Amino acid sequence: MLNTVAAGRRLAQRTAALQLAVALLTALACLMSGRDAALGALVGGGSMTLGGLVAAWAAFGGGVQGAGMALGRLLLGLAGKWLVVIVGVFLAIAVWHLPAMAVLGGAAMAAIAMLVATKLWA
Repeated sequence: MLNTVAAGRRLAQRTAALQLAVALLTALACLMSGRDAALGALVGGGSMTLGGLVAAWAAFGGGVQGAGMALGRLLLGLAGKWLVVIVGVFLAIAVWHLPAMAVLGGAAMAAIAMLVATKLWA
C-alpha cells in the first residue's frame, strides 16, 4: 500500500490551505464590487474549505480500519461536507443577505482549488 493515512491527512491539510488562499484571493478580487461581495466570496470559499476539513476529519479520524468502515466514514464525511457547505451558503445568502453570485463564486473557486490540489499532490 503506497498511500498511508498520514499521507491522506497531509494532502487534506495542503488542500485546505490552498482552498483558503484561493478564497482570500477571490474575496480580494470581489472587493472591487464592494465590501458585501468580498465578504460573500469569503464566506462561500470558507464554507467549502471548512466542509473539506470536516470530510477529511471524518475520513481519516478513525485510523486504519476495514473496507466497509472506511467506506462508511468516507460517505459520512461527504455528507458532512455538503451539509456544512449548504448551511454556509444558506446563511450567507438568505440570512446575512450577501450577494449570491459572490458567495457562489467563492465556493466555486474553492472547489476548483480542491480539484487542482488533488491533481497536483495526489
